[in-house]
Amino acid sequence: MPSLLLVDDDLSLLGALSRFLSDSGFEVVPCSTFEDAKREIATLRPDIVITDVRLGAFNGLQLALLARDVRSDVRLVVFSGFDDPVLKEEARRIGATYLLKPVSGRLLVEELLRSNGSGRSNEPVSLD
Repeated sequence: MPSLLLVDDDLSLLGALSRFLSDSGFEVVPCSTFEDAKREIATLRPDIVITDVRLGAFNGLQLALLARDVRSDVRLVVFSGFDDPVLKEEARRIGATYLLKPVSGRLLVEELLRSNGSGRSNEPVSLD
């Protein structure tokens, strides 16, 4: 069962996605802050990190880079409510899939399965 760190400061979205991803066969560790997620990355060394771009004073791209430092083969997914070309390019540069909110659990799982955990989608995908 793949381990998945899910990070979002929107607690309702975090709870809903956590339940859906768990029901879909992932071992999900939810975190609502950058600091908690950073600690989990160091101890869990997850297979997949899915994070919102905006996390208080920090951002999900920073978190993705930390995860990549701990585990070079980690699958990275960042999502945002903003269709920002700079964020898209930065996500592509670090090898992360960039998704647009709203994020549907069903389509998120499809995206993870579509890339089969190896390929990294460089195009933003709108999931609604």
